[in-house]
Amino acid sequence: MIQMKVLVIDDDIELCHLLQKCLLSEGFSANIAHTGAKGLSLLREGGYHLIVLDVMLPDISGFSLLEQIRNSSNVPVLMLTAKNEEDDKVKGLGLGADDYLTKPFGIKEFLARVDSLIRRSTVFNNGPFAKNKELCFEGLTIDACSRTVNVCDNVISLTPREFDLLYFLASNQGKVFTKCQLYNQVWNDEYAFDDSNIMSFISKLRKKIEINPDGLEYIQTVRGVGYRFNREV
Repeated sequence: MIQMKVLVIDDDIELCHLLQKCLLSEGFSANIAHTGAKGLSLLREGGYHLIVLDVMLPDISGFSLLEQIRNSSNVPVLMLTAKNEEDDKVKGLGLGADDYLTKPFGIKEFLARVDSLIRRSTVFNNGPFAKNKELCFEGLTIDACSRTVNVCDNVISLTPREFDLLYFLASNQGKVFTKCQLYNQVWNDEYAFDDSNIMSFISKLRKKIEINPDGLEYIQTVRGVGYRFNREV
């Protein structure tokens, strides 16, 4: 059985050791970096299944580091922030973070988020995506086995959460889902009335997959209700 490997990048030494201890107790392998530079160095070694990234680092902002990570990797990223500001959350999600936690947070919640992100990005053949391995639409192909998306013969890079959201919507073509339903199904978590989370991911997906930037051929908004995928297989 493959041991899941987590990289924690945070300059809070005490917190890092606590998170590492908790991750190890749950069977994960966990490495620590207290600077962005060290984090990138460890990341280049490869093999990580999740990155826990703090927004405030001594040498570089977590947002800038996230951009660098996304230039070469789609590994799930859980952002940590001491700020409870919506703009920071939206910015992180917009740059490719898959989830976030606001400090202070409980260890049980942290471990639940870690488990959910890793599980949804690695164990998909036995999950809700196993029913249809590949979905084909006009100009768009979504392959659940390789977790790849192809738009007009171009491979599109998606984060694990973006892929999960797209595949879920496309697997239920024409069906309207509320933000609450999407959060429950894709995030596998209770909805916390955080509309900015869902909206950020929908916006990011549209920019990546829509052939016409001004059109909504694939993911459509149903005003006052939610979203639907509206292309026929």
